Amino acid sequence: MSYALSLYLVDPVLVRGVVGGGDEKQRRMMGGRFKRELARDDEWFAEQIAEGAPTAYEALRAVIDGGPFEKAHAFQYAYAYQRICAFHGQALDNNSFSPFRYGWLGRVDEGLARLGVTAVDVTSFTYHDFPGPLPRPDDVPGHGVWSAADCTRALTQWESATREQRSALDGEVLEAVESIAEWLRRAAAKPGAGVVGFFA
Repeated sequence: MSYALSLYLVDPVLVRGVVGGGDEKQRRMMGGRFKRELARDDEWFAEQIAEGAPTAYEALRAVIDGGPFEKAHAFQYAYAYQRICAFHGQALDNNSFSPFRYGWLGRVDEGLARLGVTAVDVTSFTYHDFPGPLPRPDDVPGHGVWSAADCTRALTQWESATREQRSALDGEVLEAVESIAEWLRRAAAKPGAGVVGFFA
């Protein structure tokens, strides 16, 4: 089975603040911008919707309004939160992380650690660190956050790694780590920005 990460350069504080913010205008704007994606997701999850899950737009409304939520359909609210991050953020290159096999994220984290980069890890994107009051999905999507401070520390650690340390890494792992370094540079160039990731 293969997996993928979807990653966004965005202010984590801003997007968490959208949850329960009740901004109807923003909800309408998202509904318009993501009209095709919402319809596509409703087709994909048609069976779950027939069994009582909210549609993608209903889930987006619930997340922005702060509820009501049903734990059994937590995945829909999680994907709605991802849509909020996409709306406010910029998608980051995920070529090294889509698709990938189980165990790949651990290999990349080992590579980061060998370079002394310990402030961030890609495995954290498989967790369920969704902002309250969103219910946590039992399975996918996963979600994790690198704060602006995390990114700054990690970039400093990356820049301290020697050429010899970098060249000692497996080629595929080094390519993935270099992608991460680019995310960190972009975050550092944008005040308040971090990296928000989703795993599915």
